[in-house]
Amino acid sequence: MILLTHAYFLHEDEREKAIMKPYPPLGILYISGWLEHRNVPHEVFDTTFSTKALFYRHLLEKKPAILAVYVNLVTKLNVLELIRFVKSNVVLYKTKIILGGPDVRYNADNLLGAGADFLVIGEGEETFYELSQALTGNRPFDEITGIAYRLPDGGVYQSPGRVLRKDLDELPFPNRKKIDFKPYLGVWKKHHGNSAMTVSTMRGCPYSCHWCSRGVYGQSYRRRSAASVVAEIKQVQELYRPDHLWFVDDVFTISHKWMQSFADELREQQVRPVYECITRADRLNTEVIRLLKETGCFRVWIGAESGSQRIIDLMDRRVDVQTVREMINKARLAGIEAGTFIMVGYPGETEEDIRETLRHLKASDPTFFTITITYPIRGTELYSEVESVSNVNRISWRHTTDRDIDFKRAYSKEYYQQAIQWIVSEMAFYQRKSKHLGAVPSAKAKLRSVKARMGMWWYKLKS
Repeated sequence: MILLTHAYFLHEDEREKAIMKPYPPLGILYISGWLEHRNVPHEVFDTTFSTKALFYRHLLEKKPAILAVYVNLVTKLNVLELIRFVKSNVVLYKTKIILGGPDVRYNADNLLGAGADFLVIGEGEETFYELSQALTGNRPFDEITGIAYRLPDGGVYQSPGRVLRKDLDELPFPNRKKIDFKPYLGVWKKHHGNSAMTVSTMRGCPYSCHWCSRGVYGQSYRRRSAASVVAEIKQVQELYRPDHLWFVDDVFTISHKWMQSFADELREQQVRPVYECITRADRLNTEVIRLLKETGCFRVWIGAESGSQRIIDLMDRRVDVQTVREMINKARLAGIEAGTFIMVGYPGETEEDIRETLRHLKASDPTFFTITITYPIRGTELYSEVESVSNVNRISWRHTTDRDIDFKRAYSKEYYQQAIQWIVSEMAFYQRKSKHLGAVPSAKAKLRSVKARMGMWWYKLKS
């Protein structure tokens, strides 16, 4: 028996529990859809609302011949624990563990050393199918592209990369019937008043931002036809009736021609989704924003990462900060909520760059923004940059994730934590004051801002 899973447990994730916006494991549902298309019996165990105890009991009962696990930096530690459980339990001695996902390409030696039997590197549908057939038949493993495994002499064999599928319309829709969507829809409804589901229209990203991982699809761009996407939206709406959709694509408006086809197809099939998406400011203009509004977009996330053009250029973002501000404002004027992403602590960032980021946020005044401290993900240009100058703090790979990796910056990590509090508090003060939301909330926000500013000063002295 083949069992697909992802080892993510919502109840363990304090950050996610604070916002309660869980999404189903779309990646393994795509794998499931391909297996079903090829008439391969299998099961999916969705761990999101389960517990490790229940999951481990299920493994002992089912004794799967193949356990396929999606792994990323959020789930890595759970996956390593899962491998130890399987490999130490005599009942599961025949179980082969196959890992896939964004973490495997640049951690092959470590993951195989931790006990994984095989890795699926890159796009997974065909590779996993061929590997599962080889494990149950006589096909040599070294004929399969896109895998890695340990050789008898202890070395790692990695086969040539699989050629990426050009026509994504050939893939079945994610096999959503394999899991129970009621808990997802219910949690969203309970905590936010509306429910949400995910849809993918494209794979890959052709841009070269230094901090961004391209471990699965590489620097590619392939897209499903608008007709295929609308057919999936229609199916999702009929079966699950979510209040809105989240398009998980990296740059939803990358092709203006596709956006027009999408609008035409929605109109022709009389489908009206409500959705949010992510894009880049340089792939927006007045006409594209009109198409977003027309096709049902209620919220668009426009990447910025910094308000300092100098830092944006160091990231190789290839976008003008003035354009970002302009597009955020235009989206809001069109009646679309506009979110943006910010990170602080990028190599070379100074206090003036942080001030410029705050000025940028006030000038663009997004509906929402997220902010985090920069961390280098293995395999990215950012990681190579900080590693090349011996700035990466060496940490135990088996007990940490890439989020825990730190490096020498202009100031200490504590300084940037205070900087985040300063930016968040200053923006809260600015928005509450400009919208006349009350003197007391404004005063409290300003007090938090002053406290954080003093913290920045203190940690700057200690640096």
